[in-house]
Amino acid sequence: MKMMSLNLGCGKDIRSGYVNLDWAKLPGVDVVHDIEKFPWPFDDNTFDEVVANQVLEHLTDLIKTMEELHRVCRSGARIKIIVPYFSSPQHHNDPTHKRKFTCNTFEYFTEKSDFSYYSQARFEIVKRRILFFGLGTDFMKSKYTWPIDSLMTRFNRIYQRFFSYILPASQLHVLLKVVK
Repeated sequence: MKMMSLNLGCGKDIRSGYVNLDWAKLPGVDVVHDIEKFPWPFDDNTFDEVVANQVLEHLTDLIKTMEELHRVCRSGARIKIIVPYFSSPQHHNDPTHKRKFTCNTFEYFTEKSDFSYYSQARFEIVKRRILFFGLGTDFMKSKYTWPIDSLMTRFNRIYQRFFSYILPASQLHVLLKVVK
C-alpha cells in the first residue's frame, strides 16, 4: 500500500509527494476544499501522515476537525502540528486567528484525559515542544533556543501558569499518532 500524505491548509507551502489541500485555488493546490465543511473529500483511512502548519488556529471547531483528521487517517498515522503558542504576540496580531493552544490542548483527545467524552477521536501525543523565537516551518527544530525550549516544554504547566506572559513563546509543535 502506497504511503499517502496530506498537507492540510497548505496555502503557498506546496509540498512534493503530498496532497496539498486549501480553500484557495492557488498554484500547486491539488484539492480545493473548505476544511470547515465536513466531511472532507477523502475516504476513511486514506493518510499515513498529515502536516497542519499554521492552520488549526484559523478554524472554528477544533473537535470536529480532530474527528475528521482521525477519520481520514490510518491507524498509526502521524500528524505534525505547528500553531502559535497562546501567549505569542503573533497569535494576538493576526485577526484571522480564532483559537489559542497550550501544551495541554491536545490532551483532550487522549485516553488519559478526564474530558475524553468530548470526542471519540483518539490520539497519542508522541512529542510536543514549545519554541520561543522566530517563526519556523521546520518541525520540532530550533537550534538557537534549544535549552530554554526544552526546559519550558518539560515544565510546561509551571511555565504556562507563571511565566508565559513574561517570556512569551512563539510556537507550539505537536506530533500526534492516530489511535484506532
